[in-house]
Amino acid sequence: MRSDLVFGALSHVSNRYQLCQLASKATRKLHKPNTRLQDTTNEVLERFHSTNPGSAAPAQIHADQPVETRRAA
Repeated sequence: MRSDLVFGALSHVSNRYQLCQLASKATRKLHKPNTRLQDTTNEVLERFHSTNPGSAAPAQIHADQPVETRRAA
């Protein structure tokens, strides 16, 4: 349930308002077209439960995923 995800995420964020702000920003950045917004929000809250969303973690690039580059037209 969503309430369980919220309470789990509150273990790393002390303020509910701050949790809502961080979750909305993360949901906007992680949302993929043709997927439900609710699923993306649940995924964000699950990530917040396992890690601290306030800490600055470096972005990890996996070697098996190709990095897209833009070319000039």
